[in-house]
Amino acid sequence: MTHVHQHGDELRAAARHFGRRRFLTVTGAAAALAFAVNLPAAGSASAAELNPAGITENPFTLGVASGDPLPGSVLLWTRLAPRPFEPDGGLPRSRVAVRWELAHDERFARTVRRGKATAHPEFQHSVHVEVDHLDPDRIYFYRFRVGDWISPVGRTRTAPAAGARISGLTLAAVSCQAYHDGYFTAYGHLAQEDVDVVFHLGDYLYEYAVNATGGARAYTDRRLPAVFNRETITLEDYRLRYALYKSDPDLRAAHAAHPFVVTWDDHETENNYAGEIPENDVPPEEFLLRRAAAYRAYWENQPLRKPQQPEGPDMRLYRRLRFGRLAQFDILDTRQYRSNQAYGDGWQVPGPESEDPSRTMTGATQERWLLDGWRASDARWNVLPQQVVFAERRNVPTADFKLSMDSWDGYPASRQRILDGAAAAGVENLMVLTGDVHVGYGLDIKADHRDPASRTLGTEIVATSIASGKDGADRPANYDALTTANPHMKFYNGRRGYVTVALGERSARADFRTVSAVTTPGAPVTTAGSFVTEAGDPGLKPA
Repeated sequence: MTHVHQHGDELRAAARHFGRRRFLTVTGAAAALAFAVNLPAAGSASAAELNPAGITENPFTLGVASGDPLPGSVLLWTRLAPRPFEPDGGLPRSRVAVRWELAHDERFARTVRRGKATAHPEFQHSVHVEVDHLDPDRIYFYRFRVGDWISPVGRTRTAPAAGARISGLTLAAVSCQAYHDGYFTAYGHLAQEDVDVVFHLGDYLYEYAVNATGGARAYTDRRLPAVFNRETITLEDYRLRYALYKSDPDLRAAHAAHPFVVTWDDHETENNYAGEIPENDVPPEEFLLRRAAAYRAYWENQPLRKPQQPEGPDMRLYRRLRFGRLAQFDILDTRQYRSNQAYGDGWQVPGPESEDPSRTMTGATQERWLLDGWRASDARWNVLPQQVVFAERRNVPTADFKLSMDSWDGYPASRQRILDGAAAAGVENLMVLTGDVHVGYGLDIKADHRDPASRTLGTEIVATSIASGKDGADRPANYDALTTANPHMKFYNGRRGYVTVALGERSARADFRTVSAVTTPGAPVTTAGSFVTEAGDPGLKPA
């Protein structure tokens, strides 16, 4: 059952006073609504410090993570929660001193760096440590300590130096992990894969209620607290939901094994929201307060660097990472700045409303940032990790086809500006990484998707879901209609899993890895399809 939370009266009053546009754009207004009263005071102790001897239960129940690798720096994360399913995580509103260590080996015999960080109650005792002055292109191990408690060991790596010529890089792409739809079995397998970095393309959590038996997980050995059996609205709701998701051992294992680069889609906040426009008819200030709560909880629970820390309902999540001269990754945010979905969202016949040239998926600032970054790129592969399907995707092979208004098909002018910008910048090897749709696709990006003979401009690799959609099928019911309607669709599979992409100087190989079931734990992983795209000759061919 959905419940209605009340945000703090003073915050709602402030939102109405500032008005939503000013709330979104004026730093002072954003700060006022950024739970500013709950931010650690700069240069002063915001709360008393807790004696770690008072922590009598393991505070590292949510594991460890690392993210956004740079040539000389890693970002390390943990969150202290001895009792993760309680609103305060089982800790008082006190600061906690957390020690961290970074080493060349997992036994920590060759320690490289160590230091101390503060876990503030205002940030739900989360810790973000940026460790600098490291060697490029190197594996490191890390751990945290609080009193006598020691965290699990995490493994991470730095990116290669900016101008380095590296022979290869292997990434994994994941998305869409609805806890209530099944086990995160795919993550257990991904933890064992030899990959350099994992890109999470959105829907890290879902706002929907999770019942006492975990939905499709159908627990018989435990009962989840009633706090999860409601939709997430408030900051407390979102924080608790991250605790539930991070209680999953397979997710924790994947985070500990590999650095993650994360970006969100809609469900981290609310299904199919567009910019400041909610899915449902609620007052604008109410939704922006919800968005601010969701964005803050996202920051607290992800391995993100300081520039990504939100201000109220705004968070600069788009950013750029480079791996030597082999690959540049431009990570997009296609939720926060988009125009509202045309024709009321869903699958619709395209027309003047969806094709309006003023419509945007990225917002003008992010679009300009992307195209400027491509013009400055000297990378062999320019990879675009983002959320929703980029290539055209007709639902039927007849003239009365419909397109998804939530994907780039609902924003074709915005898509064309991106492709024109890539061409103007001389981007030869464009690869788009996508999540959202709970299936695996391999797609050629065409100059004219309605003309199979038109030039191929790049490739799109769509990662299926980790759990969303439950078990799925190798050939979904619409397999024939979709593959016939879209000849540029070279692969389609509806099982759960992830995709790995090995980038090399001459070619890139994508392996679609799937599990047979997620409603029961322990399913094996197999490769459902493998494809290669050659540098300088875009398009997917069977490997």
